[in-house]
Formats: sequence, C-alpha cells, structure tokens
Amino acid sequence: MAAHAPAAPASRPPDTPDRSSGDSIFEASAFERSLGSDAPRRWIGWRRRALVLAVLLGCVAVFSLARWLAAAPQLQAQWAAGHGGELVLLHSTDATLDAYRGHAVVGIVADDVRDDSGGDSPTGTGTGTDTRSDTQALPPTALSVDALLLHRWPRWQVNDDLRKQQALQHSALASLLAKAHGAVQLQLDDGSTVRAPVTARGYRGLGLLFWPLSGLALLLYLFAVVLLLAKPKARSLLFVTMALCQAGNLLCIAVESTSGLGLPAGGWCSALPLRALLDLATAAAAVHALALHPLRLPKAHWVAGAAWAVVVGWAALAFGWPAMPLWWSAQAAGIALGAAVLAVAGHSHRLEPNPYTLVMCRLAMAALATLVLVTVAVAVASMLPAAADVAAAASVAWYLFLASLLLLTPFVARSRQVLREFALLAGVSTVATSLDLLFVAVFSLGTFTSLAMAVFIGLGLYAGVRQWALSHLIGSRVLTTERTFDQLYRAAREVQAHPARYPQLLAQLLRDLFEPLEVLKVDRVPVRSRVVRGGSALVVPMRSADEDSTALPASVALVLRFAQRGQRLFTLEDARLADRVLDQLRRAVAYDAAVERGRFEERQRIAQDLHDDIGARLLTLMYQAPNREMEDYIRHTLQDLKTLTRGLAVAEHRLSHAVAEWKADLTQRLTAAHVGLGWVFTYDHDLRLSVVQWSALTRVLRELVSNALYHGHAARIDVAFNLEVGLLTLQVADDGGGRAPAGWAHGLGLGGVRKRVKLLGGEVAWRENGEHGIVCAVRVPRFSGRA
Repeated sequence: MAAHAPAAPASRPPDTPDRSSGDSIFEASAFERSLGSDAPRRWIGWRRRALVLAVLLGCVAVFSLARWLAAAPQLQAQWAAGHGGELVLLHSTDATLDAYRGHAVVGIVADDVRDDSGGDSPTGTGTGTDTRSDTQALPPTALSVDALLLHRWPRWQVNDDLRKQQALQHSALASLLAKAHGAVQLQLDDGSTVRAPVTARGYRGLGLLFWPLSGLALLLYLFAVVLLLAKPKARSLLFVTMALCQAGNLLCIAVESTSGLGLPAGGWCSALPLRALLDLATAAAAVHALALHPLRLPKAHWVAGAAWAVVVGWAALAFGWPAMPLWWSAQAAGIALGAAVLAVAGHSHRLEPNPYTLVMCRLAMAALATLVLVTVAVAVASMLPAAADVAAAASVAWYLFLASLLLLTPFVARSRQVLREFALLAGVSTVATSLDLLFVAVFSLGTFTSLAMAVFIGLGLYAGVRQWALSHLIGSRVLTTERTFDQLYRAAREVQAHPARYPQLLAQLLRDLFEPLEVLKVDRVPVRSRVVRGGSALVVPMRSADEDSTALPASVALVLRFAQRGQRLFTLEDARLADRVLDQLRRAVAYDAAVERGRFEERQRIAQDLHDDIGARLLTLMYQAPNREMEDYIRHTLQDLKTLTRGLAVAEHRLSHAVAEWKADLTQRLTAAHVGLGWVFTYDHDLRLSVVQWSALTRVLRELVSNALYHGHAARIDVAFNLEVGLLTLQVADDGGGRAPAGWAHGLGLGGVRKRVKLLGGEVAWRENGEHGIVCAVRVPRFSGRA
C-alpha cells in the first residue's frame, strides 16, 4: 500500500470527486472488486480444497501428538516437593507403593540393572514386592532425582543452572523409563527400595489442560490458514508466522501439562532457546506487519529488518555463548520488541489517524504490560520454590491472553463477543496470578490468603474495567438508542420535507452517527453496507429514496473512513445500522409520497364534486337571476369557484403562475367594482408552492381585498408582494374609510386571516394608512416552497 499523507481532520462533502482508484481503502483484489457484484462471495476451487486439507492435517497432527504422549511410559503417582527440595510420594494406585507415601525418593534405577557385587539388584518376585538394602548409597547406575522433576515449565525457570539440571533429569528419566521392562526400582531416603510399575500414560493421563490447549493451538493454526487463503499476499504470511509460533508454544505447554512423572524423550518442548525464539519471532512479525499495514511507514524494511535482527542476534548468542543468561536476555529481548510494536503502531497512528492502528496499539500495550508484570512476578517468586506452580500458572495465563489477542486481531470489526470476553478473562487471569506471586514473595502471605486476595482483585478488576475494555481496548462502541433515534427522526422529517435533498441528508446523518474523518464517493456499490479494511472504513450504498426518482444514480456509494474521529473501528453492527437507516429513510419518503398521493386524489375528488354539483347549481341560478346585479354576483362566484377547484386539482403551483392568477382575478373584480389596482411583485427566485401554501395565500389576499371593498369602500387598493432570501412580505393598502384597527372585533374574516398566516409560520398586523384607509402587512420568515 502506498504511503499516505495525514488524513484531513474535516469530513469531505458527499459530492467529493471519486478518488477510489488511488485511495488506501480499496486494493486491486477480488474482495474489493466484488463490491459491485450482487453475487455472494464463495470459496470455490483450490481454496476450498486447500482449507479441507489444512483442517485434516491439523487434526491429524494434534491426534498424532496425543497418541505419542499416550504411548509414552510414566510413573503414575502423585508427587510433591519436600521442604528440602526432595521428591516426596503422596499417593499411588499401586497398593504396595502407596504404603510408602510420605517417603522421599532419592534415586531411580531400572529393574534389570545389576550392582557392582555381581549379585542381583534388590527386586521382588512381582509388582509391588520390595526388599530393603543395608546402605543408603545409590548404585552407580541409579538416576539421582529431586523435586525439579515436578517443574514442567523450564521456559519460566529463572535460574539457568537449575534449568539445565532440570532438563538433564527429565531427559535421563525419559531414557530410563523407555528402557525399563515394566518396572523400576525407587531408592528411598531411608535406604529402602521399592519396585514401581512403569505403564503407558494413556489418553486419561494426558491431563485436563492438554485438550483445551491443543484445541486452542489448532484454532490458531486454522485462523492462519483461513486468512492466508482469503488474502493470499505476503503480508498475510506475517500473521501466519505469529499464529503458528504461538500455536507451537501452546502445544509445548500442552505436552508439559501431562500428568505423571516422566516427559517424552527428546525434550524439544522444554528447550528455552526454542521457546524463546517462538516468542521473539511473534513480536518481530508484529513489528514487521505494523510497519507495512495499514500505512506503509517510511523505511519500513529497515524497521522490520532491525526487529528480525534482534531475533537472529539473540539466537546466535543463545547457541554460541554458553555463559549468557538465557532467561533474562530472552525476557529483555521480548520486552524490547514489544515496546517496538507499541512504538511502530503509535507512529503509524500519528502519521494517519487510523483506528485500526489505534486498536493494535492498545492491544500491544495490554500484552506488553502483562508480560512485564508476569516477568517481575516470576523473577521475584523464583526465590520461593513453593511458588513454582503459581509461576507456571501465570505464564500459561499470559500465553492464553496472547493467543486470544491473535485470535481477535482479524475480527476486531466483527461481532465476536466470545473472543472479546475470552481475551478479557485471560488478561485478568494473568494479572491475578501475577499478583498472587507477588503477594507470596513480597508480603510472605500464605498460599490461601494470597490466592483469595488475587481472586478478589481479579474479579473486581474484571467487573470494573469490562465495559471500558470492550469499548476502548477493542475499539468498538455501541451507539445509544436515544441518540440514534433522535438523529434518524430529524433526518426523516427533513427528507419528508425536502425529498430531493435525500443524498445530502443521508450523508449528513451518517456523519452525525459515526463521526468519520473523511467521506468519499465511489462508484463500486455493494449490495448492502460493508465493513472493509479491517474496520477502518464503511461502504454504504447510496440508492435512491424513490425507485422512480432520477435524482441519484444507483451506482454510487459513500465510503466513511475512520469512525469517531479516528478513535474506533467500524463494526458489523455499524453496517447493519447503516442499512436500517437507509431502509427507514426510504420508508419515510415512500410514506410521505403515499400520503401526498392520497391527499391529491381526495382534493381532486372534492374539486370534481364542487365543479359538477355546486358549479352546476350556481350556473342554473345565474340564468334565473332576476336582475343584472345578481347575475354579475353569481358570475363572480362561479369564477371564484373555478379558481378554487383548479387549485385543488393541481398538486403544486409555481409562485410566478400563482401571482399571475391572483393579479388577473383581482383585476377582474376591481374593474367591475370601478376600483383602481396597484400591483407590485418582486422575488429573487421562483419556487413551487404546495397546495396548503397556495390556498392560504389565495384566501388571505381575497379576504383583505374583500374587506377593503365592502367594509372600507375604497377607491384604490395597492398590493405589494415581495420574496427575498426566504422572507415573504405581503402588504395590502387601501384609501377607504376604515380607521382604528386596534379596536376591531375579529370575526370569521379577520380571524381566518390570522389563522392562515400562522399556518404559514408568519404574523399579520393592521395599521392606519395615513389619513385615509388601512394597511395590512403579512410577514412570513423562512418561507420555502416544495423544493
């Protein structure tokens, strides 16, 4: 992806020219090209076959590992560490061996090994039969053992010498058990010897943690495969590297969590250099990925090269310098690379405020903070041998937390509530176990007390920060119902009042809802709203509100970039909300159109009835009029009725056309009454009047002229009509005998004028016109017709 300049803080208007060809949102991939297609995306051909093959290989690998562990020999019993670091037998299913519970085992020798005297080694005639030796000296071929055999987590053993001794004991015990013929001799601290059976571990002996950890490793592996098949590009290989490294770590922990005494031969899972390299490679791949995506940083390859150089350099020192402190150097390198991940993500976000990098920065900060906490806790607790199991639990919790973050990373913009909760619980568990270690080591608290306090703090931390973590750490935020409904209601009312402004109103509504940093218009239109670029952008199809309307082409979409001013990601909930907003706005326009059609049809019916019924009756009365005056009066009434029915039958009126009709009507009436007419009409733009507006202005003008004629007996009437910058003024002045309008009783005529002007949103006032007559002034601010 090409480098970008920092995004402008202000949103672009929806009529911004199409920049999709050069914008970072869309890439030349099948996924983005499919936006304009109505066909659903499907995995066909080699991708589907490759996915099935990968699933089968992963399952076969996990079950092969389980079968190999189940076939490995072990000493099935319960053991504990004594006060002096010795290996103490707690319980055994073998009755004879169980009789020695509480004794310390100082050595193990194969059952068929001979001692130096040439006699048989002390053996029994059957399983569980024992003899006693007169000396406590171990045979030369015996394996000296202690409680280090119980420590299954050499990756988190701080002391390098103890780790080497521990690895040697595990390796020697594995070799001894592999050569044993069904039993070994246990040398006890009191000089006695007991024969202990050696059996295959079996699937039941894999332990409670083996299958969940193996399943999580398999899930990470499948996530990596799916991402690689969905987006087969070089950048996807970095996530695959991270996922496979941590899947390997989880499998190693699963192997170490097996029950019984004796790990399989080889010790590959217990080697600190290998395990540390998996962690360092994960961090280096994260640095490399964030240097390239979503914004390619300047000198990105130098940044990535430096990160991988740290990994290679540590590996060279670990294998070539025996005196190097492995654990401390591994933790220092891991923390340094974690800080580099945080720095690269922060620098990328400063160059372009992309919420994806902000979320990655937050996740990196959480992983780094918990790693530092676990490191400090394990280092402090290393002085207490009794805290080894708690230290192991803290390290396992941290690996689970890191794995949950990797599982969550490709789906931060999706509704994966289970993954989010799992990540939060794993993080809180890491903090709780680390605090348990610190309480034991620093404050010398008892095991139960420290555990209770750690659990209490962990639960309080989970309850207190859960909502904040889900909304800020993950980068998602749920819009409140009240806010959404209020904005949607106002937009729907605006669309109903101004249907032609639907594109602008929809764009403004989306800005108000999601607060994007940038809004672009593109010509690749998805079937429905879609989250792209890992949640950095939301594509909303801008289809016309009215299927019969040509105001907006159907091949236009809005791209909203960087929600909440670049502080959060778009989610699938946002896409569904955008679709519902589009649907509701279209429904609002359709409803308004249906109501208007119903009103128009009803007005046409009323106009037709008035014309056919009342008009016919008035025409009959005109022909039967007893005198000329009555005939002229009925003729004028018929003319008024004709104007009224014509106005009702038309859905809208041009202002200029309406003014021409009003002038013609008044000219005819005043000429017949021998009254002069002064007419002034000015406007800055023509507009279309609704039936309500046309009817109100028509009746107000007629009523005012009628009052001047029949009550004021005016000889001249002046009408001034002006529309400028949305302000409508209408003034009717006469030279009649009307005076003192403040004392008038407002009957149906004047009351009707006030009511109709108020309906238009204006006000009306009467005053004296100098020495003769009355002036009526109507003022309607913000007057707008049907746009």
